[in-house]
Amino acid sequence: MTITQPDLSVFETVESEVRSYCRGWPTIFDRAQGAHMYDEDGHTYLDFFAGAGSLNYGHNNPVLKRALLDYLERDGVVHGLDMSTSAKRAFLEAFQETILKPRGMDHKVMFPGPTGTNAVEAALKLARKVKGRESIVSFTNAFHGMSLGSLAVTGNAFKRAGAGIPLVHGTPMPFDDYLDGATPDFIWFERLLEDQGSGLNKPAAVIVETVQGEGGINVARASWLRALADLCHRHDMLLIVDDIQMGCGRTGAFFSFEEAGIQPDIVTLSKSIGGYGMPLALTLFKPELDIWEPGEHNGTFRGNNPAFVTATAALETYWTDGQMEKQTLARGEQVETALRAIAEEHAGEVADFRGRGLVWGLEFHNKNRANAVAKRCFELGLLIETSGPESEVVKLLPSLTITPEELDEGLRVLARAVRETV
Repeated sequence: MTITQPDLSVFETVESEVRSYCRGWPTIFDRAQGAHMYDEDGHTYLDFFAGAGSLNYGHNNPVLKRALLDYLERDGVVHGLDMSTSAKRAFLEAFQETILKPRGMDHKVMFPGPTGTNAVEAALKLARKVKGRESIVSFTNAFHGMSLGSLAVTGNAFKRAGAGIPLVHGTPMPFDDYLDGATPDFIWFERLLEDQGSGLNKPAAVIVETVQGEGGINVARASWLRALADLCHRHDMLLIVDDIQMGCGRTGAFFSFEEAGIQPDIVTLSKSIGGYGMPLALTLFKPELDIWEPGEHNGTFRGNNPAFVTATAALETYWTDGQMEKQTLARGEQVETALRAIAEEHAGEVADFRGRGLVWGLEFHNKNRANAVAKRCFELGLLIETSGPESEVVKLLPSLTITPEELDEGLRVLARAVRETV
């Protein structure tokens, strides 16, 4: 695909240097539908990025769009803070009946603010309030958000350095297989908890991603997650699962922790919970933890009513019959087969491939290779990003509604890009 250089001058002169995704995809996007985006010059791009996981149901999903347009056309409430509205009621009822009750969850639903890091900040604040302790344990290569509390439990050195102040009250522990199986799971963590001379402040909670998306598509085993839940229970620590990118069906089941058979004390959701790409975040917690005073944690945009509308439509359309989970797992097998073929073809170059459902990573021994592959994919009409502490992993995150044919097309482009880069 021949791409003419667009006029990016206004972005380069007016917008901050902090911009990032646009540097890897130097074009001006104009439209999007389903699994495709279109730039102003008419070029078509197959999207294996899906708004960093915010578009599990694709761009401008027609069912969700119709629900949104109908709501706006009747002058439904758009901004409502935490006022009771018909849109919020419909969402809460659908979420309770479709998601919580079938999974035996009686968690309360909190709207902390519109983004993932808002949900994490609320989770950390609540855990500290409940337990009366400050320390939070996180894991190597974790990513939980860009505000200060979330950064304190994030592993990436570059992102942490941007805080400008010491990030305290967080303690990192090894994620699953971080030590390449050299030591038993949690032996260091538990020893510190039990040893009165360890110097570890007893944590209020542990926060974990079941699949570390930004950290390099590191997949925790179900047995490791069960052992972590048991450790938390035995040592009076709350278990927080950050399901912001891996929830809403990304790994197959609605919640990514379902496979492990655990029930976290606190769960954070954002990204695709709104269904349509509009800001919405939830912090879920067991009823006995709901010790907030009214207004103790709030935010102007926590009541995003249009997002309630599209979220409800997504739940009712995709999560009432179990088909979405089956479809995602089938698509995941399709991706796994293709990545295995790429790994076999480039046996001396590919370090690993791994994933669950429709989140996968392709890692190279040459840590610069992933960026080169992503750049070539863009030139060939495929949007794909990298992840990992050194951007060494090509990250596949297509929409859950992508067709098998579209998925095959993107996987063929990826295979070509790997062949054509060194």
